[in-house]
Amino acid sequence: MENITDSPFRSVCKQFGADLVVSEFISSEGLIRDAVKSRIKLTFGEEERPVAIQIFGHDVDSMRKAAELAEEAAPDMIDLNFGCPVRKVVRKGAGAALLKDIPRMLEIAEAVVKATHLPVSVKTRLGWDDGDQPIVLLAEQLQDLGVAAIAIHGRTAVQLYGGSADWTLIGEVKQNPRMKMPVFGNGDITNALVAKERLDQTGVDGLMIGRAATGNPWIFREIKSYLQTGYIPPQPDLPERIAILQKHFSKSLTYKGERQTILEFRKFYSGYFKGIPDMKPYRMRLVTAISIEKIEGILNEILNPIHP
Repeated sequence: MENITDSPFRSVCKQFGADLVVSEFISSEGLIRDAVKSRIKLTFGEEERPVAIQIFGHDVDSMRKAAELAEEAAPDMIDLNFGCPVRKVVRKGAGAALLKDIPRMLEIAEAVVKATHLPVSVKTRLGWDDGDQPIVLLAEQLQDLGVAAIAIHGRTAVQLYGGSADWTLIGEVKQNPRMKMPVFGNGDITNALVAKERLDQTGVDGLMIGRAATGNPWIFREIKSYLQTGYIPPQPDLPERIAILQKHFSKSLTYKGERQTILEFRKFYSGYFKGIPDMKPYRMRLVTAISIEKIEGILNEILNPIHP
């Protein structure tokens, strides 16, 4: 979710009912070297609370120092990413690579818990591959070290994002009589019906939604409405989608500037217009537009099409 779950996107998700939002993951090494990109990721607005700052790395001392620096930004939680399977992260021994080195993972978790006064949560996966899925015992071990909550993605690291998420072991973690800390499930929660099915199946304390919220922040509204009332509100119509998109875009301009916003926002258009017929030509133009004026013109044309 790098370059997706930044402050502008998180604030829009909160508007639609997300209870807790998490920052883009931040390199511990970048943070302690005072890298500009890492520092920017620490920023958030008060409307985003409660908010967690997520850090990743493989060196125990660097992760401890990064947690201390993250705490200075005054988030509500520190989150440890032990689940990212992306090659450039795993190659450095961080993220999901720590599922192959559980002692180091536990050492990092213990060091961070001791270094901060904030609650510390962990995001991880079932295990490294199908033959190595230690999540039930691992969750116990993390809890015993003082970790306050765990979010589990129902895939192994080797799976990346392929295949289907397996929630069976997530349910086993939650049903483990030794488990006292909250357990959150993650993976393939694409709509309100699936969300309720996973909650009923596993009894988890909450759901973490990632990719399905990209360009679709109203997914939180839909899920909460269905869980609370049994009613799924209709999808936003085209004018509302564009209004939400424009608000998100405007916040991003303030946060990142014109060039970076134009480039990074390209990954959101498909989500914002998903299910709306005849949008492909407009999406193609939006992702190739290189100015705010051009983007605004295309959005206005979508709302007010010119018919020959």
